[in-house]
Amino acid sequence: MTIKLAIDCMGGDHGVSVTVPAAISFLSRHDDAEMVLVGLPDAIEAQLKKLHALDHPRVTVVAATEVITMDDPVEVALRKKKDSSMRVAVTQVKEGRAGACISAGNTGALMAVSRYVLKTLEGIERPAIATTIPNEQGWGTTVLDLGANADCEPEHLLQFARMAEAMVAVVDHKAHPTVGLLNIGEEVIKGNEVVKAAGELLRASELNFYGNVEGNDIFKGTTDIVVCDGFVGNVALKSSEGLAKMIGSMIKDEFTRSWFTKLLAVIAMPVLKRLANRLDPARHNGASLLGLRGLVIKSHGSADARSFEWAIKRGYDAASNGVIERIARAFANKAGATSAAAGDPAGGPETNSPDPHSSKHAA
Repeated sequence: MTIKLAIDCMGGDHGVSVTVPAAISFLSRHDDAEMVLVGLPDAIEAQLKKLHALDHPRVTVVAATEVITMDDPVEVALRKKKDSSMRVAVTQVKEGRAGACISAGNTGALMAVSRYVLKTLEGIERPAIATTIPNEQGWGTTVLDLGANADCEPEHLLQFARMAEAMVAVVDHKAHPTVGLLNIGEEVIKGNEVVKAAGELLRASELNFYGNVEGNDIFKGTTDIVVCDGFVGNVALKSSEGLAKMIGSMIKDEFTRSWFTKLLAVIAMPVLKRLANRLDPARHNGASLLGLRGLVIKSHGSADARSFEWAIKRGYDAASNGVIERIARAFANKAGATSAAAGDPAGGPETNSPDPHSSKHAA
């Protein structure tokens, strides 16, 4: 099966100088992938020419006449720049011409445009931003929301957990991933009223709920998924990124302090390289906008070509594993179960024939 991916080539701090080389590099590693490069044709084709890929058989260039900058407010992105590379790329997904859209553009604009164009899935009130943060176990902890929803109701946190569970189950091949609720302590009585109520909903749900977790549990890998509101999640993400950058800088300073420490650095180089690889932020680039009727992946705006290629891979993995279908099925099954429990005739089958959309068949 061919996986088509729409790339917002003009997004991010570097635009086509990063997005186009990353797309061509990804194609060289994945024979079943095709790229729909969206943006200013002259700029895209100039990059393709540099890469000797102007006539690449698995590349299509789709023109867009406008570019959403990193400073553009949401109103401009939605109402004034209707032919932006970001919006045209998302529309490729809506129209079935691509399985996912990858953009390094303005986060607020991308969320607003994606929600406007794609709409949310049935049963989901708010989309959420999810990404993987490195942990001690080696695979990473999926955390959401990371900034889309600063204020949440308990039901929203439950929905976030269900969306993440569906994604992790198919992408990371974990049949019943564990879910933790980010809190200021593990005890049930801890937290504000929203978190306490969310904990009650999660405990009563069909999810594999571990309980409350603290910030350090993200890095321990205590649970596969950690759920929180967008305000807390964004602070946690930016704090961890800043800490990783500071530690890396301090290690470099210490190993270059004198000729002796430089010698020690040479001896320790194999260990340092393995550590750098485990903590490499590029390998974890690409946040998923979950809850929409199509796949959208947000890359860091400052990503280089190698890092952006990892974001492309995240979109490729999600599309090839049917993440949207899995999420839609999970919420449809839940709605059906709720209707049946409430005695709604529409919620339960009138015959004994199996439901093709039930969790049994989805497994």
